[in-house]
Amino acid sequence: MWEFIRKQPGQLLYNSYQHASLVIQAVVLATVIAVALAVVVIRVPRLAGVANAISAIGLTIPSFALLGLLIPLIGIGWQPALLAVCFYAVLPILRNAIVGLQGVEPTLVESAYGMGMSPARVLARIELPLAWPVILAGIRVSMQMSFGIAAISAYVLGPGLGTYIFSGLSNIGGAGSVASALTGTIGVVIIALVVDGLLVLLTRATTSKGIRV
Repeated sequence: MWEFIRKQPGQLLYNSYQHASLVIQAVVLATVIAVALAVVVIRVPRLAGVANAISAIGLTIPSFALLGLLIPLIGIGWQPALLAVCFYAVLPILRNAIVGLQGVEPTLVESAYGMGMSPARVLARIELPLAWPVILAGIRVSMQMSFGIAAISAYVLGPGLGTYIFSGLSNIGGAGSVASALTGTIGVVIIALVVDGLLVLLTRATTSKGIRV
């Protein structure tokens, strides 16, 4: 495997960058969508059951099947890869965002309204900061899951390290096939661990000391 890496360090670094970039962009987009949906669910409580059911059903859809369904709609390349990763990334964040927002003490919210704060200010100053640690926990789960799904997106010629895994598996028994698959797999794990470590630091930096676990 070291010989395989030594022959193409530049390409390996470029593919690693593309893999991380795809996942981070997808999770950032998913976080915006999931938090917005969670706010709607909190304002309309009867939607909570529907959101949880959709999340549960969404997580059972095989990623291969979803990528296959996207091909006739938007073709191949980075677009279906980004869409598929974003789809799966939304689900854990949405669940955690709903739980986090539901966990905010109602008396605090009522007090804020009593002080004359608008719903938008209550959300920005009270609800989201208190729910933030739970939302970040969902983002961490989503990020780890998304690195694996991004590797599968090589099926539709998506960018990243999945190319090495698919190349190795499709040429199994051939020269360098095992090294190629191992390089892609280990590379995905290393990047996922590095990004998770950064998210831990982000959690500490953006969570108030009073609500840290």
